[in-house]
Amino acid sequence: MVNTIDMQDMRYLNLFESIMGVRTHFCFRYNDVIVFSVPGELVAKSVGENGRNVRKMSEILGKRIRVIASPRGLEDAGSFIKALISPLTIKGLEIKDNEIVVNGGSNKASLIGRNKRRLLEMQKIIRDFFGKEFRIA
Repeated sequence: MVNTIDMQDMRYLNLFESIMGVRTHFCFRYNDVIVFSVPGELVAKSVGENGRNVRKMSEILGKRIRVIASPRGLEDAGSFIKALISPLTIKGLEIKDNEIVVNGGSNKASLIGRNKRRLLEMQKIIRDFFGKEFRIA
């Protein structure tokens, strides 16, 4: 999964555990949002009633927070990517030998981002979680 954790990520993970009551090892940034990946059955617990825990943590950090389900393997790659890029939608997802190809359709420019920023972030995330390359068609 995610290879390196810097000190800032460690602080985020400790704060997440103290507020949410759920331990996780996966924290990364995508599109100016701090994303925490927890096991699927613990997502509701970590979000809290009416999103109370996420709101509290967002107020403390002054940043947007998102909690998504961790992928169990390559078969969960599609749902993981869809949860990560939400509210954008994709037309299709294809897993080849050494790469994951997403058909962005009309959202292709939004998926790539200015100066390819979102594309580069997503490539790093996919490489860390699945060990594959990421491409938008």
